[in-house]
Amino acid sequence: MVSEPIFKNSNSCPENGNCTIELIPNKSISFKKDKFGIAYPEIIEGGKTILKYTYKKNPVNNTEDSNYTELIYAEFDKEITEIELINEQLQNIKLYFGRLCYCKGETGYFPIKNGKLKLTKPSKNTVEINFDFKIKEVPQIVSKINETFLLKSTQSN
Repeated sequence: MVSEPIFKNSNSCPENGNCTIELIPNKSISFKKDKFGIAYPEIIEGGKTILKYTYKKNPVNNTEDSNYTELIYAEFDKEITEIELINEQLQNIKLYFGRLCYCKGETGYFPIKNGKLKLTKPSKNTVEINFDFKIKEVPQIVSKINETFLLKSTQSN
């Protein structure tokens, strides 16, 4: 069980940026739409654990509006268990891809419906995530995440 946030630098990151991955306990996520019909995440108190993967591309020197970020969100049960999901099943965990940049008409959050996610627990306090996916709505840089987390123990040693 994740009892406090876990934050780490990601091992599966494109060379031209940096990536982080977080497990955020006791939260829930939903995706709302603004007045233009663009989806955005809303994270609130809840009984789930949120996975947040962030890729920030290195900005181009002397160039305005060169910020570029990709985000991936998923909502797991509070007690993370092994799962394997394919394509449309990925929406069982509210798996979304976000692209934030100065890219007119090609930003926002989109449900991931094409891919495969496998979450295993090699040991009681270790979680391994293997995820390959494709988005049709917008271009993407990140299409694969392979990470291992050491869950913080809720018991003192």
